[in-house]
Amino acid sequence: MHGNSVVRSSEVVHRLTVVHRPLRPAPLFGGAFLLAGVLAGCGGPRTADGGGGGSGGTASSGPLLLVSYSVTKGAYDRILPKFQAAWKQRTGQDLQVKTSYGGSGSQTRAVIDGLDADLVTLALPSDVLKLEKAGLVQPGWQKELPEDSTITHSVVTFLTRPGNPKQIRTWADLARPGLAVVTANPKTSGGARWNFLGLWGSVSHNGGSEKAAETFVGSVYRNVTNLPKDAREASDAFLNRRQGDVLLTYENEALLAAKQGDAKGSTMMVPAVNIRIDGPVAVVDRNVDRRHTRKAAEALAAYLQGEEAQQIFADEGFRATNATVWARTKDKFAAVTTLFSAADFGGWPAIEQTFFAKGGVWDRLAASRR
Repeated sequence: MHGNSVVRSSEVVHRLTVVHRPLRPAPLFGGAFLLAGVLAGCGGPRTADGGGGGSGGTASSGPLLLVSYSVTKGAYDRILPKFQAAWKQRTGQDLQVKTSYGGSGSQTRAVIDGLDADLVTLALPSDVLKLEKAGLVQPGWQKELPEDSTITHSVVTFLTRPGNPKQIRTWADLARPGLAVVTANPKTSGGARWNFLGLWGSVSHNGGSEKAAETFVGSVYRNVTNLPKDAREASDAFLNRRQGDVLLTYENEALLAAKQGDAKGSTMMVPAVNIRIDGPVAVVDRNVDRRHTRKAAEALAAYLQGEEAQQIFADEGFRATNATVWARTKDKFAAVTTLFSAADFGGWPAIEQTFFAKGGVWDRLAASRR
């Protein structure tokens, strides 16, 4: 726990047991050893121009542009200098890595519209699939790294008013009449889509029918008085403008708010049944092949799954995807009894079509709110 401004209910936390899906071990972990392996393997069949990226000797390579979503900034401020030092040690090159942060959806659109990203780390795998559809990322990007190229996990968390006066402990509590729930709009926010799936799965992956899930989710959203466009606006509405009784947010966002003293005494609750939030990484193939930066971009992507980077992600409130780091950090996080994933909904193409496409479940529920 970071600080004292956010308190987990011991009644909830102590009765839970950990269920964290086993991970396929990454072939190489951490620092210079990781880079040595990556450099040996880069410049292979996915390189369109045969160059593989970067020049030899002590010449500068890059610069790279890493495009990510806003809540990762604290982690990358610590990770990137370590990666650059390891790259310098292995190659003799000074590598500049530039960054761009914003909402995941808007960052995705910016890359499609011409933002020259070499690497993206986004809030939703479906955002990378949009880059694939636009011809920027080659099919098969999920299999470039272990765990479908996932570098962070998180879960949905509730922030309540200090002391949890409304006694909000489970997903079912969110549908109680008169409760004011704060969450962003799933049409515009990646975090809100994870919240939506968490709500739905709390019924459908806990023995309930799809019809029961839709009824429950509709009841919760009738308790949502407004829908900010992104997770940061939702957090601002709850924490700074004091709107609502409970905020649905990422666990790492709640931990960051506590660490920075921004939680304003809020109580943090992690539901026992939860969704595993996956943060993917992908090399933007069209850009790295044109800019001859593939070797460095692939090295950075792989480095993000190594122990050094994963430990920093864990320090910043993300659940590690690296099995070694998870084993030594899992006690810092609230446990869950049932952990489901996007795959349990059929994967992100099916999720987008069923829930968030025009005329999908969300549009139907949104119309019923009016």
